[in-house]
Amino acid sequence: MKHQAGVRRAQRSGTVLGASAAMAAGTVVSRLTGFVRNAMLVAAIGTELHADVFNIANTVPNMLYILLAGGVFNAVLVPQLVRAMKYDADGGEAYTNRIITLAGLFLAGATAVLVVAAPLVMRLLLDPVYFTADCASAREAAIAFARYCLPQVFFYGMFVLVGQVLNARGRFGPMMWAPIANNVIAVAVLAVYLRVYSGPAVGLGAGGFTGGQELLLGLGSTLGIAAQLLILLPYLGATGFNYRPRFDFRHSGLGHTLRLGTWTVLFVVVNQIAYTVVVRVASSGTASAIHGCSHVEDAGGYTIYSFAYLLIMVPHSVITVSLATATLPRLSRRAADGDLRGMAHDLMGTMRTAYAAIIPLMALVLLVVPEVVNITYNYGQASQTYKNFIPVLSLFAIGTVVFTAHYLMLRGFYALEQTRRVFWIQCWVAGTNIILAVLLTRDASPWAIAERLVIAYTASYVVGVVIASIQLRRQLPTLDERVMVRFLVRLAIATIIATAAAWTVKLGLTEVLGEGAGKLHALVTLGVVGVADLAVVLLLGRLMRISELTDVVAMLTRRLRR
Repeated sequence: MKHQAGVRRAQRSGTVLGASAAMAAGTVVSRLTGFVRNAMLVAAIGTELHADVFNIANTVPNMLYILLAGGVFNAVLVPQLVRAMKYDADGGEAYTNRIITLAGLFLAGATAVLVVAAPLVMRLLLDPVYFTADCASAREAAIAFARYCLPQVFFYGMFVLVGQVLNARGRFGPMMWAPIANNVIAVAVLAVYLRVYSGPAVGLGAGGFTGGQELLLGLGSTLGIAAQLLILLPYLGATGFNYRPRFDFRHSGLGHTLRLGTWTVLFVVVNQIAYTVVVRVASSGTASAIHGCSHVEDAGGYTIYSFAYLLIMVPHSVITVSLATATLPRLSRRAADGDLRGMAHDLMGTMRTAYAAIIPLMALVLLVVPEVVNITYNYGQASQTYKNFIPVLSLFAIGTVVFTAHYLMLRGFYALEQTRRVFWIQCWVAGTNIILAVLLTRDASPWAIAERLVIAYTASYVVGVVIASIQLRRQLPTLDERVMVRFLVRLAIATIIATAAAWTVKLGLTEVLGEGAGKLHALVTLGVVGVADLAVVLLLGRLMRISELTDVVAMLTRRLRR
C-alpha cells in the first residue's frame, strides 16, 4: 500500500511538474531576451536620473492598462468566453465580437485621453522636485516619453484580450512567445541608439534628452508592444474566428462579465495605488541626489529598484508561477467536489515543491550577487553605478522567499472562489507597503531609497503571509503545518551546508584567480560556485530524503534527455 501511494504521489507530482516545465519554456526564452534588452538599456542611459526619466514613463502604460482593464481581462474573460463557445448557438462568435469591439473602443478612448493628459499623469508619479525650475529638462523629457509611450495602453489591452480569446480556443503558445518579438525590437532600437548616440545628451541638464533620442526610445518601445498584438492576429484567424464589429451591447451578457470581475478589479486598484506610491518615492532616489539638476551623486532610484525586481522575479516566474498555474485546476476541482482534505494536501505539496527550488536558489543568489550584477548590468553608462544593484538584489532575494508563500496561499482562496477575501488580504499588504515605504524613506540618503523600499516590500508580504495563513487554516482545517515545518527544517539544513560549501569554493577560486571585475572572471565564478552548490544540495536531498528536491531534479533530467 505504501509503495502504491508513493507511485500515485510521484505520478501526480510528475504531471504537475511536467506541465509546469512546458509552460516555463516560453518564460525562460522571453526572460533571456529581456535580459539582453535591459543590459543594453542600462548601457545606453545608465541607472540614475536619465534612466528613471525614461523607465518611469515607459512603465506608466502597463500600470494604467492593468488599472483600467487588466483585472477583468485576466480574471473572468476566459471562463466567460468558454461558456459562450459551449452554450451559444453560434459558438460564442457574437459574444466574442462584442467583447473585442467594446474593449477596442474603450481602450482607444482612454488612450487618447491619457496622451493629452500626460503632464498630469507624470505629476502623479514623479517626486515634486521634478516640477521645480531646476529640473525642467528631466520633467519635459519624462512628459515627452510619456506621450510617446502611452499609446501602449491600447496595444497592451488588445494583446491580452486577443491572447485570452486564443487561450479560450485552446491556442496557448502564441501569447506565451509573442513578447519575445517586443524584446527583439527593443534590442534593435537600443542598438541604433548606441550607434547614433554615445550617451545622454550633453548640455540639456541632468535627465534631459534630445528630441531625436525621445522619438527613438519612446516610439521604439511602443512599436515593440504593437508587434506583440500584430503577431497574434494570424493565429486568431487560424482558429476559424473572423472578427466583425458588433455594437449591440445591451442585453448581451457583458454586464454579467463585468460584475464577475468586481473584486478582482478592486484587488488590482489596491495594488496599483501601492505601486504608484512606490514609483513616486523611488523617483526621489535619483532626484534627491541632484544639485541644481546638473550634478548627480550616487543614488538608488526607480531603475535600480525595478530592474532588480525584474531580475529576481525570473525564478518566481519560471518556478512558482508555473507550478501554481499547473496546480490551480486541480485545486479548483478539489474545491468543487468538497474534497478539502485533498485540496489541503495538494496545496501544501505545491508549496513544498516551490520552496525546494526557491530557497536554495535564493541562498545562492545572496552568495554570487556581485557576479550576477556584473554580468547583467555592468555595461556602458552603468559601468560606474552597477554595484548599486547588489544590496537591492540581495534584499529582494530574501523578500522572494516570503512572496512565494503569499502567492501560493492566494491560489487556495482562488480555488475556493473567495476573491473577496483575497481583496481584503491584499488591502493589508498594500497598506503596509505604503506606510513603510513612506516612513522608511523619510530623510533617507538617496543611495538608500531603493534598499528601504525593498524592506517595505518584504515586510508587507510578511503581514500578508500571516493573515493569509490564519484565514486559510480556517478554510482548510486539515492543513498539516507540522509536515511543512519538518520539511523546512530539513531543507534549511541542506541549504546552509550547501551554501557554506559553495562559499568555500568561492574563496578557493579567489585564491587561485585573484580578485577581478571582468566578465570572464564573473562567469567562471558563477558557473563553478553554482555547480558546487547544486551538487551538494542534490546530494543532501537524497541523503535526507527530501523528496521534493528529487522530484524537481527528476523532472529536469527527463526534460534534458528529451
